[in-house]
Amino acid sequence: MSATTNTPVTQPTSEPARPPIRFRGRSFMATVLAPVPPVAEWLGDLDALNRRAPNFFAGRPVILDLGGLRLTREDLDGLLADLAARNIAILGMEGAPPAILGAGLPPALSGGRPAGEVATPGEAAAAEPQPKDPVRSLILDAPVRSGQTVLHLEGDVTVLGAVASGAEVIAGGSIHVYGALRGRAIAGAAGNPAARIWCRRFEPELVAIDGLYRAADDLDPAFRGQAVEVRLLEDAIKLGLFERG
Repeated sequence: MSATTNTPVTQPTSEPARPPIRFRGRSFMATVLAPVPPVAEWLGDLDALNRRAPNFFAGRPVILDLGGLRLTREDLDGLLADLAARNIAILGMEGAPPAILGAGLPPALSGGRPAGEVATPGEAAAAEPQPKDPVRSLILDAPVRSGQTVLHLEGDVTVLGAVASGAEVIAGGSIHVYGALRGRAIAGAAGNPAARIWCRRFEPELVAIDGLYRAADDLDPAFRGQAVEVRLLEDAIKLGLFERG
């Protein structure tokens, strides 16, 4: 008498299809540093800028323009080390001779479009005042989303929504935020110490007026979440509460 054994058959399981890898383009505002010879003196000027505004380069993507220098690979390594020691992270380089490029260096970039001069703290006033265009305000109906930079040096910027974390608003005049300010607000960037920043909910990563910067860690936590006015008083950033209205 024979017995029959039933052996279970395991069906192969198929892995769920993985979504394809997506690549998207995105534009960011970058600051361009263009060293001039003698580089040691240029680094000294950079140190003076950092003393006036310690957070000027904090979190900023920086492009190094080497078009005005004749460097060896050893010179370039030394310059990058000097900048790293000053907490300046180089995103890429322009104008570097191909012979000195290689592994371990920021990538060579091309095709950038000029976006005008960036005001730096404490720049000397021009010898003769230049006539200015009439002040024009920019009103944004939509929130400023993370990764966006709004640059308007001709006047005030009014945001009817919020400024998200990772976003940046730069105005030649004052900045008005009718919602929460969670990103960066840089007012008076065209050299206007009378500019101010107002927001309904104060939660910024950084605020600045006329080149003087205060990062979130340097701001009084008692103002967080409040309706706040930011202004300059005796070359220092001051915070104050105002009625939400």
